[in-house]
Amino acid sequence: MTVADHETRTFTDDFDRATAAMARTTRAIRLELFDGKVRTKVVPDGDHGRIIQWLTRICMQHDSQLWLHPDQGLKVEQCRKGRARPDGSLAPMDAFVGQGEWAEPGDVIMTVEVTSYDSDTDGRDRVEKPGAYAQAGIPVYLLIDRDACEVRVHSEPDGVRYESVRVVPFGKGVELPDPVGITLDTEPLTQWVR
Repeated sequence: MTVADHETRTFTDDFDRATAAMARTTRAIRLELFDGKVRTKVVPDGDHGRIIQWLTRICMQHDSQLWLHPDQGLKVEQCRKGRARPDGSLAPMDAFVGQGEWAEPGDVIMTVEVTSYDSDTDGRDRVEKPGAYAQAGIPVYLLIDRDACEVRVHSEPDGVRYESVRVVPFGKGVELPDPVGITLDTEPLTQWVR
């Protein structure tokens, strides 16, 4: 182990302990870690929650053995030194049993983010998270972008980035490729954008 590896692991361990302590006292602050930098995540609004409900129902109808786990922390990036809290992680129902606040992403077939109306959304949801999820080998990253009124489907991770990104405006259908295998009618999303 190099000195840099030790420092990164120590910082990640400190981050894990700090977020565990915070989780016992507040739900108002949610933290993530990308490239060694701590990021805050805005607590979702009602429309954000409704979008996650809509998508959860679609995923359950498609495959009753899968669940869109909300807010489960994932170990991401290379060597699992990053920490992300996706709005949803599509995985088998028992995928995270016994794993604690930050779980291994091996069973996750899709992560979902719904943009928030804050200044960090661009860097966090559109830049940092696609790279982190691709490095973790998560097959599909779905970004529901309320600012741009479009859906971005990232797929074919190569260990660094997603090689394929499909962008469609709200109101059109979009295929979530295998292993998800769902075609989304995004028309309902037009109702939940302010």
